[in-house]
Amino acid sequence: MKNYPIQNWIRVLLGVCGLMLIAVLFVPMWRIDLDAPQYPEGLQMLIFSNKLGGNVDIINGLNHYIGMKTLHTEDFIEFTILPYLIIFFALFFIITAIVRKRKWMITLLFSFIIFGILAMIDFWKWEYNYGHNLNPEAAIIVPGMAYQPPLIGFKQLLNFGAYSVPDMGGWIFIAAGAILLICTLFDFMKNRKFSKMNKMMSAGLTGILLLFITSCSPAQEPIKLGYDNCKSCKMTISDAKYGVELITLKGKVYKFDEVNCLLSFMKEGSLKKEDIKEIFFTDFCSPHQLTNQKTSFLLKSNQLKSPMGGNIATFSNNDSLKFYTAKWNGETILWNQLFN
Repeated sequence: MKNYPIQNWIRVLLGVCGLMLIAVLFVPMWRIDLDAPQYPEGLQMLIFSNKLGGNVDIINGLNHYIGMKTLHTEDFIEFTILPYLIIFFALFFIITAIVRKRKWMITLLFSFIIFGILAMIDFWKWEYNYGHNLNPEAAIIVPGMAYQPPLIGFKQLLNFGAYSVPDMGGWIFIAAGAILLICTLFDFMKNRKFSKMNKMMSAGLTGILLLFITSCSPAQEPIKLGYDNCKSCKMTISDAKYGVELITLKGKVYKFDEVNCLLSFMKEGSLKKEDIKEIFFTDFCSPHQLTNQKTSFLLKSNQLKSPMGGNIATFSNNDSLKFYTAKWNGETILWNQLFN
């Protein structure tokens, strides 16, 4: 692989990325938001490069009741090492821009990827340790229950909804990595024809980027009967035929025991319509799979007897809808009629 000089516009972007990383030292890198009825404004734990911030004292008080260790900045060696690693990569970006050598940029890219992977593994291990190593003499003990927050996305922990996502510093890191990847790919394309090695490397780098984007997308979760609670009425979801699931753009997952509960939740104004990514209905017919609202068919009939009296069933295909409409003398309805 020849060590071509990189283009000037790439040098500028790399230099900007280096300066961006310096800003990471002063802003939160990650955040974990906790939502619960007793805390309508929510609680936050902010993770900086050198400390914990947010409502750490309140969270520690709550964790004490379930047997989790209290969180203290001095307990984490990462907060001592991480600022130096950030400075190292900031200088690496800037020096690469000055040196102008392609091999420097490729070395920086793979070093940055390895650092990101190791950092996420370390974060997961930290969450696992705090969520599973509980005090057996805690005031509240739920057999088989662990309290590990999600690595990224949303997870229900008893009556708390935990939402884990990059904060400003984390997004800066992601942006710097994406810019570095794009610059590397463009540099490959610019220098003559692709060699076999270049093609393989480009395909691998593109795959890593797509994998990251896919992993950060909000994911559908199965509704656990007898375990999950309805977000609206707070009742335990127990009927497999009527469940509903809503996913927000931020990745939070809300579950409901029927369509009417979802409508009630929306009327409360807790969530704006534009914040909804997807809605899934449970197919009334066995095996009661979740199907996207956009491809579902709705039937209303007083003979249904749904958990909260909404008496609306949903189907994944039109044939089932026609059969049960005739059987129960029901009325076919459109989602927009209910939602609006």
